[in-house]
Amino acid sequence: MSKADRLDRLDARRTELEAEYAAALIDALQIAASGKSGLFDHSGDRRTRSAMAPTIDNLNEIGQEIDKAREILTMPPYELQQQFLASRGPVGPQAVGEPKQARAWLDRLALAVENEGS
Repeated sequence: MSKADRLDRLDARRTELEAEYAAALIDALQIAASGKSGLFDHSGDRRTRSAMAPTIDNLNEIGQEIDKAREILTMPPYELQQQFLASRGPVGPQAVGEPKQARAWLDRLALAVENEGS
């Protein structure tokens, strides 16, 4: 198999992984938007963090695979994952709650998909 063929297969796999990541993130955001805290880890509560760990671990695992593929393909890191990671962690007292933040993320992602279709 030629190098070009391997890169084409890797790029196809990257595309699949990015779709998988987006779907997993949307599922998690929908749960957070319905009132379950922990996705954004704003409170730092150990019990909440533990309950959300499988979801976060899955997103991290997929994201790492994507970034490895992107590095080989000389592409920048996966933007959606970078934005999500940046949105996690402690926030100030004036910040919106996790359900509201999740709803804003869902709205933004829906708008992005809508714009891609145009």
